[in-house]
Amino acid sequence: MTAVIYARYSSDNQREESIEGQIRECTAYAEKNGITIVKHYIDRAISAKTDNRPQFQQMIKDSDKKLFDIVLVWKLDRFARNRYDSARYKTQLKKNGVKLMSATEIISEGPEGIILESVLEGYAEYYSADLAEKVVRGQTENILKGRCNGGRGTFGYTLDSERKFHIDPLTSPFVLESFKKYNEGSTMKEIRDWLNENGIKNPVGGAFTYNSVEHMLKNRRYIGELKFRDVVVPDAIPPIVPLELFDDVQEKIAKNKKA
Repeated sequence: MTAVIYARYSSDNQREESIEGQIRECTAYAEKNGITIVKHYIDRAISAKTDNRPQFQQMIKDSDKKLFDIVLVWKLDRFARNRYDSARYKTQLKKNGVKLMSATEIISEGPEGIILESVLEGYAEYYSADLAEKVVRGQTENILKGRCNGGRGTFGYTLDSERKFHIDPLTSPFVLESFKKYNEGSTMKEIRDWLNENGIKNPVGGAFTYNSVEHMLKNRRYIGELKFRDVVVPDAIPPIVPLELFDDVQEKIAKNKKA
């Protein structure tokens, strides 16, 4: 019998090395059971919750070409983390004469195997939902404590070791002056040129663009507000721009868009 190995790792607490471990255990299982491995399909740093898995989708397409008899995974949760996707793609494999097998979970062919497989798939779905809930809870807690959830931070601020915001004495004056200039009649293009002429770099180290200036002038972090999903925390971080000035700028942006 011939098989392909499908291996995947997501960004949640897994590393590139986990791919090697999955392949190693799948290969050992194949050798022990007289199965010939003909190809590896690998998706890196991609969740099993989404259909956006290029190698997985290619494998499903290839299953129709009669090139292999088995899709071998380290654990069933590598294949899918919800019962709907699992049933959908297993049905497609079965239609193409291909069987899904796990190298580490012994599942019999009879009724007991059907129950065990359902339990394992249900647990994988529970784990995925529980993990997502913990991530949301953690990120909500971060903004309540005035911490940055991710990325490089915000122009005008620095981040400490706990990812808390502090006003940057070097760049924050340019933020405040940008708001003042726009409020006094300067255009976003003029502010962009002024920042670039002064050698000021955006948070990723590049030159300012029209869009990055617009984003800065609309960013409510500058009045001390942090937001995650529907949770808004006023006065979460030190403000750079007075609220009255910020509101005046928003009114002018709205008027200029209509003009």
